[in-house]
Amino acid sequence: MFRSTVEVMLIDGVLTREEKRLIIKLASALQLNADEPAEVYQAIQEGRTSGTGRAIEATQFRHIYTQVFEVAIVNASLSKDEFRVLAHLRSVFNIDNAQHSDIERELREMVQEKYEDNAMIDTLMTTLRDSVGMVGDLFDSLRRRPNDGDRR
Repeated sequence: MFRSTVEVMLIDGVLTREEKRLIIKLASALQLNADEPAEVYQAIQEGRTSGTGRAIEATQFRHIYTQVFEVAIVNASLSKDEFRVLAHLRSVFNIDNAQHSDIERELREMVQEKYEDNAMIDTLMTTLRDSVGMVGDLFDSLRRRPNDGDRR
């Protein structure tokens, strides 16, 4: 899952600063060892396979997705690359529209509790509102594609 997410990030051949922030958060949420992200990245660059990693409990999917989504919205200006990563994670974790709406609501509440600056809250809420539609559209397009096996 970590590898496939990095591969999605590298579709355009560039790992942006924002994508790096997301991948760092994902690695942390997945509790990867300090060396694992670099090893996976190197394996991708060299065109070789990497280890299979540990299984992720289905109960953790939502939590991991929410953590990465939070990092993305705090950026306050989501790029297409970040939308693509979020759509990929949503697809991998099988997060449906209802679950995504719940996560959005939780993030709204968290943003309002965490930040006292009303301008910052407005910016983050706009970003969150915009991101929900874009991630949903990308997620829907991923679901309609034929199964690419492990290459998703």
